[in-house]
Amino acid sequence: MGFSACNMFCSSNPCGLSQAIRQTLHSHLWGNLFLQKPTTLGYRRFDFLRVLVVSNVEELEKVETREEEEKPKIRWLEIGSDITEEQKQAISQLSPKMTKRCKALMKQIIGFSPEKISLSVLLTAWVKSMKPSRVDWLSVLKELDRLEHSLNLEVAELALLEESFEANVRDYTKIISGYGKQNRLQDAENILLAMKRRGFICDQVILTALIHMYSKAGNLKLAEDTFEEMKLLGIRLDRRSYGSMIMAYIRAGMLKHGENLIREMEAQEIYAGREVYKALLRAYSMIGNSEGSQRVFDAIQLAGITPDVKLCGLLLNAYVVAGQSREACIAFENLRRAGLEPNDKCVALILAAYEKENKLNKALDFLIDLERDGIMLGKESSELLVGWFRRLGVVEEVEIVLRQYGLKETKCAVPPF
Repeated sequence: MGFSACNMFCSSNPCGLSQAIRQTLHSHLWGNLFLQKPTTLGYRRFDFLRVLVVSNVEELEKVETREEEEKPKIRWLEIGSDITEEQKQAISQLSPKMTKRCKALMKQIIGFSPEKISLSVLLTAWVKSMKPSRVDWLSVLKELDRLEHSLNLEVAELALLEESFEANVRDYTKIISGYGKQNRLQDAENILLAMKRRGFICDQVILTALIHMYSKAGNLKLAEDTFEEMKLLGIRLDRRSYGSMIMAYIRAGMLKHGENLIREMEAQEIYAGREVYKALLRAYSMIGNSEGSQRVFDAIQLAGITPDVKLCGLLLNAYVVAGQSREACIAFENLRRAGLEPNDKCVALILAAYEKENKLNKALDFLIDLERDGIMLGKESSELLVGWFRRLGVVEEVEIVLRQYGLKETKCAVPPF
């Protein structure tokens, strides 16, 4: 049977085969193959493929080994001897409550040099070798914040990509707020986009942080758009979100818009923080808008905030700038009736109001009343009074004031409130 097969093979070959070749094929190919069992043939084919696979793995291992050798080696227990004294001091002040794995990373970050290794490679190596949990990540980030390290936000941003960090929406909020404080709007918006791509939804806290960021950067349009987005999404507006938008209007000089938001808040029995009211009152005061100042001052009391001397001084300043000395005096008396002791700034403001209207007699009566009540003039009010007397050419009165208050140098200008 083998001979017939060989004849068939030869007859199918147009070029012909020599007798020697035919004998070789017959004995080593056809004869051997037909004598082998099918299982043996299958085993030999499998063994041949197996050799190829092993060969490929060996080559792959060689490539991977070369790549590992090319990567920079990180010694977690040691840092370079070329670190600065400041870095050594920072390392020595690391919190003793930190775990060894966290301290190891902190040392590397404090002595970090971008010329030697990238921050992402460093963190990846730490994750691979130390197997940190979210608690470890938070410990490192908290320590970086405490040290006010320049890489704190970059580390936090890279941590978002690590599965072991278990990022949530508040982690994104913190980074956005951090970039906002540094006025890095583009970086903050990049984090916002990354957050949305990963399926997190913008909530009240994040949108409020954005309004605050845009407000601080002076971008009123984006602040307004974000504020309106909150309303359209049906997100409840609280004192923080309102306050951030009011501050945006104050910075833009749109005081009436800010005041309208205060009215809107009052209708919902929501009241802004003390600093927001104070900022709006100061803005009205500096331009001499006494009516706006009085409205805000009344709103402060409606919000349950007890005015202190500084707030009263801002109201006084508004009347003085507006040239309304009578109203300024009434505000001063109201301050005293409320049980507050006027500071030197308030006294100087009243004297400045009298000087502006050239009412020397009223100013003297005012000083006599203060002396009767045991209120002594401070440096600012004394300097203002001396300057006023000098301009009037009243030399003797100047000498009396200098003797009484022991002033050696005088200035004429009243510093801004």
